[in-house]
Amino acid sequence: MVDNIALVASVVLPLWNIPLIIKIIKRRSSNDISVSWAVGVWVCLLAMLPSGIKSDFLVWKVFNVANFFFFSGVAFCTVLYHSKNNRKI
Repeated sequence: MVDNIALVASVVLPLWNIPLIIKIIKRRSSNDISVSWAVGVWVCLLAMLPSGIKSDFLVWKVFNVANFFFFSGVAFCTVLYHSKNNRKI
């Protein structure tokens, strides 16, 4: 039972990145998010991904893959909208 709850949480937690992606796209700005923070978190998730993929622990595997996938969207939008805003100045 505990593992099932953890598995559901490992899928649901990364889904909270979706509202952040939507917020960035709607506002056409990511100025309230640090590019260095977004890229730093993404690099850490990338470094953890091989461990997650080769793990026998399903919760860790699912969380790593889902979190990397959804946070990649956050990092991409953050960098994209910072770049667009900086070109206008």
